[in-house]
Amino acid sequence: MDIKKTYSISELAKEFDVTTRSVRFYEDQGLLHPTRRGQTRIFSSKDRVRLKLILRGKRMGFSLSETKELFDLWDETLSGNEKQLLLMLDTLAHKRAQLEQQKNDIAQAEMEMDTAEARCREALADLQKRKRKQTKATHEEPESIEQK
Repeated sequence: MDIKKTYSISELAKEFDVTTRSVRFYEDQGLLHPTRRGQTRIFSSKDRVRLKLILRGKRMGFSLSETKELFDLWDETLSGNEKQLLLMLDTLAHKRAQLEQQKNDIAQAEMEMDTAEARCREALADLQKRKRKQTKATHEEPESIEQK
């Protein structure tokens, strides 16, 4: 018995914790292709897998146009092809390089914050030390006048 499973927009949205508006947006971008029964969208298992891949790609930093390009290449064949696999490897290498750059940028920002924080703490300590000396000197003056 080969019954093809279908999904409503609400079922997909709930399963993947996205809004129905997001699902409609992906459809508008040509990433999902539900059939229609009147005004109702009927999503196939293929659409479900595509939504899963869209969201995975998003987490990995893929733009929707990059995801669409990969989908379009996949749709040209029954099981993908060398061109698609090479594009995927190239895209992954590019994303990995971007992540490395972001990690380096974050490390640099952390070092700069550490330096700024240390300078602020030093300046604050100096300020508090001067304030204590000034307060101490102010309190000692009247006593020294009375003693004379």
